[in-house]
Formats: sequence, structure tokens, C-alpha cells
Amino acid sequence: MKAVRFSEFGGPQVLEIVDLPDPRPGPGQVRIAVRAAGVNASDWKKRQGLMDEALPQTMGYEAAGLVDELGDGVTDVAVGDPVFGFSMEGAAQAELAVLSHYAPIPPSLGFPVAAALPAAIETATRALDRLGVVRDCTLLINGASGSVGSAAVQFAVARGARVIGSAGRANHDYLRSLGAEPVAYGEGFVERVRALAPAGVDRALDVAGSGILPELIGLANGAAHVVTVADFAGAQRHGVAFSRGEDGRAVHALAEMGDLIDAGLFSPPPIRTFPLAEVADAHRAGEDGHVRGKIVLLIG
Repeated sequence: MKAVRFSEFGGPQVLEIVDLPDPRPGPGQVRIAVRAAGVNASDWKKRQGLMDEALPQTMGYEAAGLVDELGDGVTDVAVGDPVFGFSMEGAAQAELAVLSHYAPIPPSLGFPVAAALPAAIETATRALDRLGVVRDCTLLINGASGSVGSAAVQFAVARGARVIGSAGRANHDYLRSLGAEPVAYGEGFVERVRALAPAGVDRALDVAGSGILPELIGLANGAAHVVTVADFAGAQRHGVAFSRGEDGRAVHALAEMGDLIDAGLFSPPPIRTFPLAEVADAHRAGEDGHVRGKIVLLIG
């Protein structure tokens, strides 16, 4: 099969399309013929050598496609079923991928949109679960217009929370459409939030990693009420919880998507697609930071 791989750390130019042996699913896993695979910030961090030290490495943690082989014990899907989910081996950007966690694709979604969802919806749900966001809670989300932030906005609204979301002014109408009250980044941020919530907020989620954890701590009345998914160093410095997959993944979010979409409580993010052969260009577009929503590779 063809797959994305790199044999040295560096810029997007180190990415190659190579032939690799077909993977086989283990117990409880499924193999899919990949139709689309998501591209995330973790992919270029990995490519830059900021995550794993071993070489060579494959790429991609989320994909959507058709089941073509079942691992031992799998009874909830059949060969030919459309599913989406996670490649825990980080090898989803390929013609075939093994998924360790998966769910049926909601009927209203195509493969590209489904491939854009697993990482964002799992990260958002995990953070909200850790914060204990419930009905009548006021939640501040720093970085609310990206794929993770917009998912967190919608899930929090679906839980009955009030959401205040920070974003550039160009994305304020988008946040309003999701049910959030937008505030602008930059100087005066704290004052703008307090204009909406004079007593501060109940919880704060940092998705942007923009160095404002002290401000979030002040607004949420303590570090115990703040979670970041983007600022590991800041979390250590300020005593804030840093949420990552190692502390338990919220894979239940995959199976819950269909009901939320059917109820009109979730709208997927906009996507920009690239063919697999243009994976380097997809990385460049993502690192430039000028793509709203999610980048997806089309395969097969």
C-alpha cells in the first residue's frame, strides 16, 4: 500500500509517499480502505521531531473509510461498513489503516468531513469532561473558532452551558452561529470578558496556547477551574491541568456524533482537501495558519 512517511526530521519537503506492507488488525481493531484522513498540528510537530525520536515514521491519527478486515472479537461492524476513528499507531495517511477506536459514520456525513472529526471531537469532549462542564455553567474558551474550539463550543452549548469564546473578529459571526458569545483576542481581553461576565466564569478552556493562562486563571477564579490542551509548559508553570490522551481518551464522543448531528446540535467545521500526493502542501497550508477549520487528505 501507499503511505506517507518521513525518514528525517524537517520541513514538509521531508514527507514521501512510499510503498509499505499492508497492516493487519489486532483483536478489537478493524482495518479500513481509507477514503480520507485528517491532518493535525500534531502531524507537523511529529515531522519536526518534537514528539517521537525514532525514524522513519508514518503519519496520521484519524481516518474514515470502508471496513475491509476485522480483528478477532469485532462484532459491531461488518466488512464494507463506513466508519471513522483513530489510528493509534499514527499511520492513517495511507491507503489502508488499522483503527483501534471507531464508530459508524453518521449518514449525513461524507468521508472527508468524517475524517476531519475524530481528533477534534475527542479532544473537546475530554477537556469538557475534565472541567465538569454542565448545564448553567459559564465556560470561557480561548481559541474557539478552530476545529477543536468550535467542537468544544457546540458540545458545551448542547450540555446547557453558556459559552464565551475568543477569536479574531473575522470569526465572531461564526461563533455566534454556534451559540457562543464572541470576544476579541489581544489587549483588553480580560475587560471584554468581564463586560459579559462581571463575576468571572465558572470554567476556562485554553485551545489556542497563546500564553494567557494567568488571565484565564484570574477570570475562572483559580487554576483548578482551567484546562489547557495546547500549552504544556504554561500548564506546568501555572499549576493548570494539561489534558492529553494519556490521561484517558473520550472515545465515546465518536458514537455520540450521530445523535448530536440529527438533533441539530453539531455542525462540522469547514474543510480544505488535498490529494494524498500533495501531503507536503497540506502541511504547509496548516502551518501557515490561514485555513479555518480542518485540512483533509483524500485517498482512493
